[in-house]
Amino acid sequence: MLALRKFAPEPGIRLDEVDEPGKPGPGEVLLSVSAAGICGTDLHIADWTAGYEAMAATMPVTLGHEFAGHAVQVGAGVAAPTVGSRVVVRPSVVCGRCEDCRSGRSQDCTHRTGIGIGRDGGFAARVLVPAENCIALPDGLDDALAALTEPMTVSAEAVDTAEVKPGDTVLVIGPGTIGQGAALFAQAAGAARIVVAGRDDPARLATLAALGFPDGIDSAGMSLRSALERAGLPTSYDVIIEAAGVPAVVPEALDLLALRGVLTICGIHAKPASIDLTRLVRRHQQIRGSYRAPLATWPRVIAFLAADPQRMRRLISEQAPLSDAVAAFARAKSRAASKIMLLP
Repeated sequence: MLALRKFAPEPGIRLDEVDEPGKPGPGEVLLSVSAAGICGTDLHIADWTAGYEAMAATMPVTLGHEFAGHAVQVGAGVAAPTVGSRVVVRPSVVCGRCEDCRSGRSQDCTHRTGIGIGRDGGFAARVLVPAENCIALPDGLDDALAALTEPMTVSAEAVDTAEVKPGDTVLVIGPGTIGQGAALFAQAAGAARIVVAGRDDPARLATLAALGFPDGIDSAGMSLRSALERAGLPTSYDVIIEAAGVPAVVPEALDLLALRGVLTICGIHAKPASIDLTRLVRRHQQIRGSYRAPLATWPRVIAFLAADPQRMRRLISEQAPLSDAVAAFARAKSRAASKIMLLP
C-alpha cells in the first residue's frame, strides 16, 4: 500500500510502497483509513524543526495523526469497535501503568506514544491502532468532518483552559485550524467579541470570515497593536489564545491583555519567548499552557461537529488523494490552503 513516511531526522518526507499491517494483536484494531488531515505538527516534522528529535528512534514511520476510518479486523479481547464500525482515533497511546493513567488522567501519561509520530499513523490505506483509542462516530458525521475531531479537541481544550466566560472579549492569534476551532468554541462559550489575527494569511482569514468571524486582521508589516488600531478593533482583551507558535507574538499578546486577563498558549514554539515579568505581575495577568484534551472532551467535540456540519465543512479547504500528499504538504505550508484532507 502507499504510505507517506518520514525516513530520517532531516528535512523531507516521501511516499513509499509498504506492506499492509499484519493481523491485529490482542486489544488492537485494523482500520481502513477514510480521511486524514494534514496538521501543523506534520509540517514541522516534514521540515524537521526543533522539538521532534525523539522521533528519530522510530523512523521510518508513517505520518498522520488526525484520521477516521472503519474497522476491518479486530484482535482478541476487543468488544468494540466491531468490524464495519466507523471511528475516529485518539492519537495518544498511553501506558496504563503510570500514576496519571491510574488516576484517570491518561491525557497526561508520562510514557505515551503518538500515533503518526512514534508509531505508524493514518497517511496510509490501513493502520493498526489500540481498540481503546477508537471512538465511535454517529451516522450523520461524514469521514472528512470526523477527521477534524483531534485538532478540534485541541481548540476546545485551549478555550476550556482559558476559561472563556459569557461577555469576554477574545483575541485568537493564529488563523489556522486550531485558531479557527478556538474561535468557534469561544463563541459557543458566550464570548461577546472574537477577533482573529494572522500574518500574511489571506486564505485562512477568509475561511474564518466564511465561518462567521468578520473581525480578522492581517498584521503583516506591523505590530498586532497597530493592525488592531488600523482596523478600528479593541486593543484590550480578557482572553488571548495564542495558536501561532511564534515566540515574538507572546510579548505583543501580553501588551494587549487586559488587567487580570488570561493568555493561553497552545502553539508549539521552536525557541523561547521573552516576556516582561514585572509588568505581568503588576497587571495581575496569567499565562497558561494548553495541550491535549482529556478523553471526556472527544464526544463533546464530535457532537459539536455533527450539530452543524454545513458550517464545520468550511474548515476543510480541500480534499486530495494520498498520491498527491507531497504537493498537498507544500500547499499547506504556503498557507494557500487551510485544512487539507488526504483520502487514502
